[in-house]
Amino acid sequence: MSSSLIDVDRTAVLVIDMQNDFVEEGAPLEFPEGRRVIPAIQKVLDAARGRGMTVVYAAHVHRPGGADQGGHRELYPPVAAGAALVDGERGGEIHRELAPRPAEPVIKKHRYNSFYATDLEIILRGLGVETVVLTGMTTECCVLGTARGALERGFRSLVVSDACASCDYPDLGAGPMPAGEMHLAALRVLSLTSSPLITTDEFVSRLP
Repeated sequence: MSSSLIDVDRTAVLVIDMQNDFVEEGAPLEFPEGRRVIPAIQKVLDAARGRGMTVVYAAHVHRPGGADQGGHRELYPPVAAGAALVDGERGGEIHRELAPRPAEPVIKKHRYNSFYATDLEIILRGLGVETVVLTGMTTECCVLGTARGALERGFRSLVVSDACASCDYPDLGAGPMPAGEMHLAALRVLSLTSSPLITTDEFVSRLP
């Protein structure tokens, strides 16, 4: 991976799905691993904001009544029951420790890929962004889906490996996998198919 400086004028940091319904203890779709990467994401945000970089958030939400749930209705019972990720409710909001600043857009998405059926691409192109730096969760799902979306639209992407998190996978026919192993597997896929990997410290060191 190149160690050249990051062009802060053409690069945006994207924080994916760091919402109360995923991050808070006891939340209906709680991923404890998400809480552990909050300090790393904060460090990325502090460094990016200090250089005037674009920061964008993506939040997975569904309309009350579930008209836009699609397959998520079958996959996630709390979503189907209207108990999680409801647009306009507190659970769908970004966790307070990573709260967006007033000028930082929050993209509302209904699928894993943050580009799908959202205005993320319009915003990035309008700001002259060519590269997105991905943080958040989960590594194998919405981070990977967004990295693919970026690739297919002509954007470059970097994944901050220690500012992303996965979750434990139960045995649904292919065997269980713990969160750490899933995270590493996803990073391997990302590094080969779409996105160079970078650590939080490497991100900071590559800023001018």
